[in-house]
Amino acid sequence: MNVRSTVELRDLALDTRIGTYGPGDTVPDRHLLDLTLWIDPSLVLIERDGMDHVFDYDPLVAELERLARDGFYETQERLMTRMVQACAACPQVEAVEMALRKLPIRAGSGSLGLRLWVDSATLIRMRAAPG
Repeated sequence: MNVRSTVELRDLALDTRIGTYGPGDTVPDRHLLDLTLWIDPSLVLIERDGMDHVFDYDPLVAELERLARDGFYETQERLMTRMVQACAACPQVEAVEMALRKLPIRAGSGSLGLRLWVDSATLIRMRAAPG
């Protein structure tokens, strides 16, 4: 049997400050996070109900929100890097796909963002790195 499982977070509005804008620039008023975490299916297909049998994602979501509020970011990339590091700190996470987008981009419309996929080998290296 081939089984895969994910935890999916969509459209989480972040309280963050990203980027430098000049006069006349459209300043985004929202930054939205999409996150998919691959986890062991044994944390989803459970025999008994209870939090001790599953991956508790609430502390990770709280940490991601804290990182977003942690200060000014020049780039979306730096915030995403810190968020991936937070995901790597959770041993249950086997892989990560993250998308961060800002909106509006021009004249009250459009969104612009980045998408990143991190495999299990990279997460293992991140976990082993000092710091």
